[in-house]
Amino acid sequence: MASDMEDVRLVAFSDKDPECAANWSTRRKVLVLIIGLALASNSTLGSSLPSGASHYLSKEFNVSSAEQLALPNSVYLIGYVFGPPLFSPLSEMHGRRIVMLSTFFGFIVFTLACALAPTWLALLVFRFLSGAFASAPITVVGGIFADIYDDPVKRGQAIALIGLTSLGPIIGPIISGFVSPVSWRWTFWVGLIIAGATWPLVLVLPETYPPVILLRRAKQMRAASPNQAQNVYAPIELEDNGWKHTVTVKLARPVVMFKEPIVFCTCLYLALQFGIFYIFFQVYPIVFQGIYKFNDGLAGVALIPVGVGGVIACGIAIWYDRFLEQAKERGASWPKSEEYRRLPLACLSGPLNVSSLFWLGWAARSDIHWIVPMLAGVPFGMGLELVFISMLNYLADAYDIYAASALASSAFSRSIFAVLLPLAAGPMYERLGIPWACSLLGFLSLAMAVIPFVFLRYGTWLRMHSPYCQELLKLKERDSSANTSQIMVESRNAEKATLSAA
Repeated sequence: MASDMEDVRLVAFSDKDPECAANWSTRRKVLVLIIGLALASNSTLGSSLPSGASHYLSKEFNVSSAEQLALPNSVYLIGYVFGPPLFSPLSEMHGRRIVMLSTFFGFIVFTLACALAPTWLALLVFRFLSGAFASAPITVVGGIFADIYDDPVKRGQAIALIGLTSLGPIIGPIISGFVSPVSWRWTFWVGLIIAGATWPLVLVLPETYPPVILLRRAKQMRAASPNQAQNVYAPIELEDNGWKHTVTVKLARPVVMFKEPIVFCTCLYLALQFGIFYIFFQVYPIVFQGIYKFNDGLAGVALIPVGVGGVIACGIAIWYDRFLEQAKERGASWPKSEEYRRLPLACLSGPLNVSSLFWLGWAARSDIHWIVPMLAGVPFGMGLELVFISMLNYLADAYDIYAASALASSAFSRSIFAVLLPLAAGPMYERLGIPWACSLLGFLSLAMAVIPFVFLRYGTWLRMHSPYCQELLKLKERDSSANTSQIMVESRNAEKATLSAA
């Protein structure tokens, strides 16, 4: 690198630069959208895949306790805890494509290993590794969508479609419930077939992360004109890439972002709802097999109303984005607020979640038809998806290029809850009974439901006092004054200053 930093020229995108992912054609963006949704669907499907095979796993490996039989799901979700803090920062250092390719390959390998597992311990180890690699799409796909859609409305619609991947955990128990009587191993063979069908799509995934695209451009310019372009660099090349900075700043970013009140409260709310969702995989057999005498396959089918609610919520979210766009065209002032653009749907989700839990708990009785507690899944699915769509969009809007790290913080925290809460489900429901155990979860959801209302009132103030949000404003001001050949050199210590301020 040139010793005189004043002579350094930084490459940047022009307004309509065709290499910038936000300027790609609609067809190319739709391809990226489909690939992202396919990756996320494989990940979520895998999370609950063994749920309907518990009886057959018990016979195969002589495991009888309910806590141990919950481990194939739980250790997969433990992988969700460790994966996001690593893969999301790596995608912001080396690009989205290489991270998606490598992690999905790892997911395929260890899904195959699960199908061939010779012992209970081996199965659990392979499930953990499979979950760790599967965690990458959960956070990085949101970052990919933020790369290709710079318009908040279109980005919101894209992230809303991620809500459809919630059908994965619902389909998993249905697959295993009906396939496991042939062999529990076929549960994983089916998952492997689906992943194999997705692999060709992953191979054509283009790079979307702007700093990495600029890095390639700078290298090409230096290679094409070694004399004239020897001092041309991408902004990412001026960052401190030493191992100490990488570990303490870049890889630590998802953990450090918990200091942000917006990130912390969002993570807490989503973690509880995610944990309750995975409790359902323990509770539904208690309700529908214990009270209504369903078999394994039909107990999985009982989760379908949750998926129906999720699909309805996606439709509501897309309608709301259109309503938002119409309000902008009329010149209304409220759509200009980050909070009012995203959070009203989260405010709606609270009553839906709370009411569904009380509905399930108090309607699950032998003298009440099974369809009544089953239908409680519709408002729960609606509330779950609405809160995820709105809160994750809010994080993506607020933290922009740091969206993958903010989403990683969310994935990290909710995975911890998804691991721990289902392990406590059996003892809790045994001690409290179905009505009061569901009521306890309902009261916890009620307490969390105030968070979107707090953000509506104080969100702007919180963002004004956020070091990350303020740093983003500085970067946008810099980029707005840039041209395609030269921009002002920024201090390589910008993020260090941000972290120290946090």
